[in-house]
Amino acid sequence: MSRITVIDHNNADTEQKELLDAIQAQLGMVPNFLKVFANSPTALKAFLGLHGIAGEGSLDPQTRERIALALAQQNACEYCVSAHTAIGSKAGLNGAEIEANRAGTSQDAKAAVAVKFAKSLAEHNGEVTTGELIEVRNAGYSESDIVEIITHVGMNILTNILGKASRVEVDFPKVELKLAS
Repeated sequence: MSRITVIDHNNADTEQKELLDAIQAQLGMVPNFLKVFANSPTALKAFLGLHGIAGEGSLDPQTRERIALALAQQNACEYCVSAHTAIGSKAGLNGAEIEANRAGTSQDAKAAVAVKFAKSLAEHNGEVTTGELIEVRNAGYSESDIVEIITHVGMNILTNILGKASRVEVDFPKVELKLAS
């Protein structure tokens, strides 16, 4: 059971209902973590705005999902691992790739560098080395791409924290977290 109220049509005010209806129309569902976000329409609108803009960037959907999977696993957010396993599959990632992403890498050499960089950003609170930035550039990522990777790290940390703090019920096919060995 969620430790933060899940907003639905039964307990939503007018503004919350409008936001939930817009999400339903766009996605065909309203994921539970967005129902938690809906406690603050301002926070929900901010997240949706950033998410929408970040989705228009130069990073391909597969790389965005690879980053999300790596961070969800690293940050131990079962909701986000489950959600991004489903979303990643729809984006074209196969089971072996999803497993590689959760382990912090990729079967695609260029994407592996982005995933590694994303994990380092999260682990070190942005204190990455010049060598890490050079590695990302040498893999073919532009300055724009690097800023987008950083943006996706921030968005995923936000959703990982929300998922863990709320303990929101997983409404995607549930994927168990892997424990560190």
